Amino acid sequence: MSAFHASVTAGKSGPLIVLTGEVDITNAAELSQLVTGQLTEGTLHLTIDVGGLEFADTAGIRVFLLAAKKLRQRGGDLVLLRPQRALARMLEILGAEEAIEIQGRTRTTPEPEP
Repeated sequence: MSAFHASVTAGKSGPLIVLTGEVDITNAAELSQLVTGQLTEGTLHLTIDVGGLEFADTAGIRVFLLAAKKLRQRGGDLVLLRPQRALARMLEILGAEEAIEIQGRTRTTPEPEP
């Protein structure tokens, strides 16, 4: 299993978290603490770059969904950047796109014919 690494920097509209490696039940609590730590009272927008994330199970996706819910309650939003194909598909299957803005993803389903 690939190790989980994260870094936090200041983004354009709020914190930017960059994730690499794999997130699963064994380290989802660490991810949760990191994300929760960025959700200070004044934070309305959080961006998480998941382009380097090779794997995320439902425990990791749950962290993203809970953060999105908290931010939406404040009138803000969560953006996931550049998910790899497997993660993008998992987010699609789980309906996470309803709560999380996803940017720069690889299309997982074909466009419908006009």
